[in-house]
Amino acid sequence: MSLSVNTNLSAMVALETLNATQTQLSQTENAVSTGKKVSTAADNAAAFGISQQMQGNVSGQGAVNDGLSFASQVVSSTNTAASKIITLLNSVQAAVTSVGGNTGDQNSLNQISQQINGYLQQIDTIAQTATTNGVNLLAGTTDSSAIQSNNLYYVTGLQGNFATVSGFNSSINGDMSGATVTGTTGASLTDALGLTSGQAASATTVTSNVFLDGSGGIGGSFSAAASTGDVSTMIAQVQKAIVAMTNVTSQLGSSTNLLSSMASYGQSVSDNLTAGIGSLTDADMSAESAQLTSLQTKQSLAIKSLTIANGQSQNILSLFQG
Repeated sequence: MSLSVNTNLSAMVALETLNATQTQLSQTENAVSTGKKVSTAADNAAAFGISQQMQGNVSGQGAVNDGLSFASQVVSSTNTAASKIITLLNSVQAAVTSVGGNTGDQNSLNQISQQINGYLQQIDTIAQTATTNGVNLLAGTTDSSAIQSNNLYYVTGLQGNFATVSGFNSSINGDMSGATVTGTTGASLTDALGLTSGQAASATTVTSNVFLDGSGGIGGSFSAAASTGDVSTMIAQVQKAIVAMTNVTSQLGSSTNLLSSMASYGQSVSDNLTAGIGSLTDADMSAESAQLTSLQTKQSLAIKSLTIANGQSQNILSLFQG
């Protein structure tokens, strides 16, 4: 190979090798520092595009999972309230049963009536306050202060499908079909259960019940039975109400199981999507470590080669020394 002061082919080759090694080294150092083999579209346009779409799905599934968690909280709080109401209805049954032993004693019947009213007021209060973020499944109507919806809506998947847990006020009233007294849909819970009559959903107190009037007399719907000392129809009325609330807890239990299953599946979907993104973009750190060591060695050798190649020009001077 001829020696030229204008063209140093060895230096050119060494420089090209050094530049290529430097580019690879920069990419490897970026992968090591970020943990990703694809961090921008420049690294791999197809993989980056797919990973971004999947990342959007991960975010969407996260929102779905949050919605399922909220729905579970609403169902759980409603179930707690319904269970407490059933306990109070058992107390109402005990109070109603005691009417049979006090027929004709107005003072005792008046006291029993007040006791029943107290239980019923607790039931309505629990129903009105069983609200989670504006959703109440037991109250009869909505209002602007706390209850914005009597139905629970939640998204079930990434495609936007949704499910509904409908408010129970109307179904409770329907379960009272055939009872001596039936309430009004949209009214208070005690009214839907046929334990009061004309009690508004927004009422804060219960002043009367269907069993006894305020003066210690037997309620009109039950006067014929009570006049003979038979309070079985009264007890049957309360038992009908207990069955109606038990139906509510059964539906809530079913919803709880469904939401739990969907939440578990939703988390699996989220995990699978995240794993898919990782397979497209995450760097194999053991491989990157080996690559980094190799490229650093090649960089050193390329620099040494370039130094040697550049030194060849100095050899030309020796040809002209006398």
